[in-house]
Amino acid sequence: MNRFRLTPSVIPNLFTAMNMFCGFLSIINASEGKYSYAAWLIVIAAIFDALDGMMARLTNSSSELGVELDSLSDIISFGAAPAFLIYEIQLFNYNSIGVIISSLIMIAGGFRLARFNVQLVGFSKEYFKGLPIPSSAITLASFILTYYKTGIGIEPPFSSLTIPLVFILSILMVSSIKYDTLPKFTIKGMKEKPFQFGFVILSIVILILTSGKALFFIFVFIILFGIFRHLFYLLAKKV
Repeated sequence: MNRFRLTPSVIPNLFTAMNMFCGFLSIINASEGKYSYAAWLIVIAAIFDALDGMMARLTNSSSELGVELDSLSDIISFGAAPAFLIYEIQLFNYNSIGVIISSLIMIAGGFRLARFNVQLVGFSKEYFKGLPIPSSAITLASFILTYYKTGIGIEPPFSSLTIPLVFILSILMVSSIKYDTLPKFTIKGMKEKPFQFGFVILSIVILILTSGKALFFIFVFIILFGIFRHLFYLLAKKV
């Protein structure tokens, strides 16, 4: 009789499942009008998403199954959930056009994940090609957490930024702009990526000091840094 045996891969896959579950809960809360809870659940899903990769490395259990499962959970938590949330909060006002615009986050995210899986060689990566879908989702969720007010919606004049933000995030996800991966929290990781490591620590301190209110601005900085670095390298090649 074969006994049920737990393998190391169960640990990271459990975190991936929690990521997926948070995305599902976000959609439920958004449908019930609990928009702030829905936005926070997307952020929590992103934390589980970061932890599943960390656990896979610690347990040396990275696998093709884990990669595929991670992508499937990401399209729910960082594609469908933020797209539905922004539609429910504001884009429903534009009827069918609003449906199409809000869906861009999910569609572009799906293409982004498919391209990542096809181009992935091994289980480690130096950088991301295009804005990672969790970063896009956190940016949109933190935008809502910063400017959404119960009974008002997204406060004017920031409400006018909603559609441009959706378009920009969608384009960046399918672009070729490089974005850095998170540094490994080891001595080796600190030496390999000192700037990124320092930025992560500084961001954590700022988030603690501002009770999380700086989250949107931190991700705006990350996005802009990637764009300006890309433009700098393009100009440098032409000189």
